[in-house]
Amino acid sequence: MFSKKKKKEESSVLNVLSLNIYNSQGYIYKKDSLTLLKKLTFNKNNFIASYINNKDIITTTVKISKNIDEEDIDDIIDIKAYEDLGLDEATSYNIVSVEAEEDADEKAYHIFVTPTDRLDELFLPVKKQIKYFDLITPAPLLYKVLYKREMLPDNKSHAFVYFTQNDTFLTIYKNGEYIYSKSLEFSLEQIYDRYCELIGEKIDENEFYSVLESEGLQTNREEFKDTFVKIFGEVFIVINDIIIYAKRAFELENIEQIFIGSNKGPILGLDEYSQNYLGLNSTEFNLNYNIPNDDWYTDQLQYLMVLNSLEYIEDSSSFVNMTMYPRPPSFINRASGQFIIIIFSAISASLAYPLIFLVGAYANNAKIYALDIEDKKLSQESIKYKRIISEKKKIIKSLDNNIKMLVSKYNAKTKTLESIYNTKVNYRLKSGILHTVAEELTKFEVNIDRLQTNGDMITLSVVSSEDRKFTELIKYMSEKHFDEIVSIDIDKIEKDPVNNYYIGILKVQLK
Repeated sequence: MFSKKKKKEESSVLNVLSLNIYNSQGYIYKKDSLTLLKKLTFNKNNFIASYINNKDIITTTVKISKNIDEEDIDDIIDIKAYEDLGLDEATSYNIVSVEAEEDADEKAYHIFVTPTDRLDELFLPVKKQIKYFDLITPAPLLYKVLYKREMLPDNKSHAFVYFTQNDTFLTIYKNGEYIYSKSLEFSLEQIYDRYCELIGEKIDENEFYSVLESEGLQTNREEFKDTFVKIFGEVFIVINDIIIYAKRAFELENIEQIFIGSNKGPILGLDEYSQNYLGLNSTEFNLNYNIPNDDWYTDQLQYLMVLNSLEYIEDSSSFVNMTMYPRPPSFINRASGQFIIIIFSAISASLAYPLIFLVGAYANNAKIYALDIEDKKLSQESIKYKRIISEKKKIIKSLDNNIKMLVSKYNAKTKTLESIYNTKVNYRLKSGILHTVAEELTKFEVNIDRLQTNGDMITLSVVSSEDRKFTELIKYMSEKHFDEIVSIDIDKIEKDPVNNYYIGILKVQLK
């Protein structure tokens, strides 16, 4: 699926260890070969990379005036993160950012936030064994390397959907740059639970995943096929809503291709189902990077971590790194190392000719004097920024109190006005609604057998000569009437054995 970029010059790092922290599965990339790691051990020659799931990250995009001094940008980003995301001041967060597209007057930054307690919960147990993490990347940013290595064209818009055991997320890139990501409530664990809920019993988990991995939506086992189609129908309703929102919010004319994958392997028939449902060119996400390994399938995020690590080793400046557990500095750069070196130098100098001792002493004194000056300067600067932050927090607290008071008044008035307006203007005649629905059905050659309404819920028994017309109808109505419809779905579709017509129950929930 992807082309391979020309091989770069060899790095000084001997091995790359990619680690999925959520299931403790790791791979070691060594001598152009990827091998499953049997046991976690410390090795200072390993470059260790991992990622954090999209659901464990809070994201937003902020804009900052270009007139802000470069040294103040980090402080401004932190303040905006607390303001825009409503973060708890009593909680410690790891806040990182990457610059996005900018306009004439402002710079834009994507912000990624995770509570430090959550990072410790995920990474500290493993850190005890491997000592450090060189790189921790937000999962949606792993795809960036595909454009850096020219494996995907950077002049188009792409969407990526990836199913993992405890998180499924959709990521959108435009012109080779990340613009948006969203977690779906359909992780593989949740899909298994939903399957058991629909069939009314709990089946063996291993059997379920075996069928999903080996047969997918192409299975001939009816007890699985019908339920799989229903579940993934729900999945793609959510995906379609997200894509509609992203197109509007980020001014996307279209999405040229959507890539779909899972950490358990390709789900057979899912890309074809996606293409029919979303009307987008859908492809299985398979790197095919020509890295030899013995497994029939390797989690694609493991490949992406390896590729990101190799890029990071060459140039780390453009990466978002959320690690709080970096590799310790070399001996000569550690405080203890510098202390030992100074002591050793002093002892050596004391045993040498007195003049050499004096010169060494003067050099040390000069260095200490220079460091004292630098320390005082940094201390003053630290006090300055602490004072600024303290003042800003007081201002923010005062403004928050005023906002709460104004919001309360505004909400009360808004509710009153909305109630009056809805009573006088927004009352919808059911006859008008049903007329609109009837027109849509006629357009797609779908007939009504029975119709029932209950409040804002319309239930129709529909009949058509082809089952695909149901799918086309649902897609058309969800896109055209997305601001009027809460949900639209069709229950199990059956084929009448007598007249070969397809029958289904269409449910439309109005806002």
